Amino acid sequence: MLMAFRGYWRSYSSKVNLKKLRPMILKRIENRAKDYPMHGMIPVAEEVLKARELLFQGVSTLLKLFPVLACKFCPEVYIGEKGHLIQTCCGYKRIGKNRVHEWVHGGLKDILVPVEAFHLHYMFQGVIKHQQRFDFERVPAVVELCMQAGVDLPDKNLNSGSLTADEFYGSVSGIESLSDDDLRVIANGTLRAWETLRSGVKKLLLVYPAKVCKYCPEVHVGPSGHRARLCGVFRYESWHGSHFWTKAKVDDLVPPKIVWRRRPQDPIMLLNEGRNYYGHAPAVVDLCSQAGAIVPSKYSCMMKVSGLPGSIRV
Repeated sequence: MLMAFRGYWRSYSSKVNLKKLRPMILKRIENRAKDYPMHGMIPVAEEVLKARELLFQGVSTLLKLFPVLACKFCPEVYIGEKGHLIQTCCGYKRIGKNRVHEWVHGGLKDILVPVEAFHLHYMFQGVIKHQQRFDFERVPAVVELCMQAGVDLPDKNLNSGSLTADEFYGSVSGIESLSDDDLRVIANGTLRAWETLRSGVKKLLLVYPAKVCKYCPEVHVGPSGHRARLCGVFRYESWHGSHFWTKAKVDDLVPPKIVWRRRPQDPIMLLNEGRNYYGHAPAVVDLCSQAGAIVPSKYSCMMKVSGLPGSIRV
């Protein structure tokens, strides 16, 4: 049957002179840059920065009262006094997979994962080359997105996402003496800031482009990704490879950091045998729920609130 259509095949060939098209492309980029920043999105960006600051303050306050554990060999995090016994550790290559985690004390960066990006002087500037990677400052990706959306920030506030929990503890007095009602107010405010931050970033990503590497967590806020060879996805290369850019989503700029969540019907320490029954939740949501916050219903399916306890054999 393929032979019957051989007479209908056509070969199209066109010679495009890129040197002649280059001025037209650059002119279109300049004309497009005049439309940014959009004044209607500036209040959204300001709300995102305010919610981000409240989120850092709230999480730092709660971490003083609720212990957080992090695995020594993998990114696993657990909120509780004792870690779980679920065998999901994917540590070093020399160690076998699916082992019990080795827990150490965690911190603010284990709950709110830092995501940094290159700080651009203006949105439609030239692509950053590999030799220029040290000429540009690295700032939190959310801050860079808000700055490109029109928020004017001083240089001293660019790295506001690198704060540690101790810096917030020093500005809050009497954390241990907080009542249950005060703690519940802080938890609800922190959870609202988390939802406001993610919803605001989602709105900004509909207007302002952002890229993420397909093979690593590198994020670039701008119409095109940079050319710094920092990926290293190919093991056979003796140098770091170039990134493979795709469209970024909210989870790329604000990682949810999913953790195992212990429910009232679960045992005191989560066991590996009941891993199919236990629920999950973003680390911020689990932390706020332990402090008494009301969790939105959209997390009920993930958290398996009304599920069977892990000790039941079916």
